[in-house]
Amino acid sequence: MREKLMLHIQKRLEQYVSKSRHSGRAIINGDTISSKQEMHRRRGAEIVKCYATGRILSMNRDMDEEAAIYEVHVRYLIKLKEELYMEEEADQRYAVWHGEDVVQDIPLHEEGVNMQEVSLPSMEEEDLERNVRFTYNRLEAVRYAEQWWNTFNPKYKKFDVDCTNYISQCLHEGGAPMVGYPKKSGAWWMRNKDWSYTWTVANALRWYLPTAKSGMKSREVARADLLMPGDVICYDFEGDGRFDHNTIVVAKDPNNEPLVNAHTYNSRMRYWKYEDSTAYTPNIKYKFFHIIDRN
Repeated sequence: MREKLMLHIQKRLEQYVSKSRHSGRAIINGDTISSKQEMHRRRGAEIVKCYATGRILSMNRDMDEEAAIYEVHVRYLIKLKEELYMEEEADQRYAVWHGEDVVQDIPLHEEGVNMQEVSLPSMEEEDLERNVRFTYNRLEAVRYAEQWWNTFNPKYKKFDVDCTNYISQCLHEGGAPMVGYPKKSGAWWMRNKDWSYTWTVANALRWYLPTAKSGMKSREVARADLLMPGDVICYDFEGDGRFDHNTIVVAKDPNNEPLVNAHTYNSRMRYWKYEDSTAYTPNIKYKFFHIIDRN
């Protein structure tokens, strides 16, 4: 089983750096490989090398089929304008072999899935702290995003759908104060094994960021290239007005475009457009929020 898994991973890695179409038997989930290649090609970048490590978490055998839940950590060496940087992603997946052939390989955690349905947060904050003063330390927010991009800080509660929880942690560790406890809506906090909707739900944070009356404040900007490390991008994959995912900007590429970190499908230094995501649709909409440094 381990040999089959490593062969499967190696075949996929070879396709990411291939400059020609694969001949012979198709690589399973080959469309995701093509999407990533095409996304980087459009921005003038190229995947020049891939590295991966993996480990099997559980195995099962049934007649002539074998199945495994496995963890894989992939590193992509990206070249853009003669500069190199490393993009990383880590995922847990479920794969099935029929004989020597992989017939299924799917992620256990999908991007673009809201952890719970809630109404838009009420912004009536008369009783919240209005004069909380702080300085947003972008370097600390990015440092935290880098430290915990592929693991979980035991200081905070962990969720299966963790993208917004992770972004909230990054903002808080950068100095943004929690406000409004114990209100669930129109506030932003995690305390005593409880939390506000805005701390954990992608759509709630999207609406809170530009309208908060106390604590952390932000302003929406028109383009991604206007963002700085420590800022936030929100994603509406279906374009239906309900936002599904959030990321934090950790760097800018040579084109001055953001590179982002995220949880759920753990990723680091990923190109912000997410056109290589399985959740991507042509209807995708983005919101770009610049965190105001001082309050």
